[in-house]
Amino acid sequence: MQLQFSFIIPVYNRPDEIQELLQSFLALKANEAFEIVIVEDGSTIPSKGIIDVYKDKLHISYFFKENSGPGDSRNFGMLHAKGNYFIILDSDCILPKNYLDEVVKSLNTDYVDCFGGPDAAHESFSNLQKAINFSMTSFITTGGIRGNKNSVDAFQPRSFNMGISKKAFEKSKGFGDIHPGEDPDLSIRLWDLGYNTKLIPEAYVYHKRRISWNKFYKQVYKFGLVRPILNVWHPKTKKVTYWFPTLFCLGFLTACLLYFFKIKFFLELYILYFIIAFIWALFSTKNVMVALFSIIAIIIQFFGYGFGFLKSTCIVAVLKKDPKQFFPKLFFKRT
Repeated sequence: MQLQFSFIIPVYNRPDEIQELLQSFLALKANEAFEIVIVEDGSTIPSKGIIDVYKDKLHISYFFKENSGPGDSRNFGMLHAKGNYFIILDSDCILPKNYLDEVVKSLNTDYVDCFGGPDAAHESFSNLQKAINFSMTSFITTGGIRGNKNSVDAFQPRSFNMGISKKAFEKSKGFGDIHPGEDPDLSIRLWDLGYNTKLIPEAYVYHKRRISWNKFYKQVYKFGLVRPILNVWHPKTKKVTYWFPTLFCLGFLTACLLYFFKIKFFLELYILYFIIAFIWALFSTKNVMVALFSIIAIIIQFFGYGFGFLKSTCIVAVLKKDPKQFFPKLFFKRT
């Protein structure tokens, strides 16, 4: 099959990010023709002025619609795309020069109807961005579920860097209305329909993550809220590993309590873990400040996700409450 690629990019109030992403498209070394479909999701700070600058240099289609969330905007973009294979990116990503060539090479060797690629930290990123990237992608923190070839679980592509064929999109009807969590939900539904997914390690993007410590906590807290909902929707995908952040946090609090009773062993185990994480981060990033920030990021990630997961499990899985009623901010209305 001759692959025809359409890049699908939802954007919301981020013209500066779109400019960086489009600039990276200009540097793309690709033998394949492609189009770029940008969907403005009801922005009050539109990107059209930036996009118009690039229209003579790149094949771009631009759409403006009312705000309905990134999942619905991606669906909108795929419905209006001309290609037979869609590559979905977040607006805060930057492409390396060989991105599309790596995708084509992998799909020609081992075709799948849905793939995902990892994210990496660009040298221009701040120390905070690099630390959060380490925390979100390292095997020592997440088991590599966001793009490590040694992942402990079957790979679920993430929508910041995800490919899906047109036929798989039409069969699955694309993303649902939950956010975050729309990407693992789609991956699981694709598996149920008989489609395979895979990781293409070489097809990485630089994921800038417009983030602060407070925003990072809110993000991982929402990730924790979403997972028990997905477990209820897709009970076959339940895994004990999803409990690890919650157990880590409860164990840490217990270890601190036991310390006051002169039982130091358990707290010392946690200190050893953080020392290992610091050394791992230092080896990976070669930056002492990033390694120190990484410890903060790991703590925020575990406690944010762990608390969200425990709260959602009690409400959705134990009390059997409707998640849309208790967590309305996790759901968008479709247009």
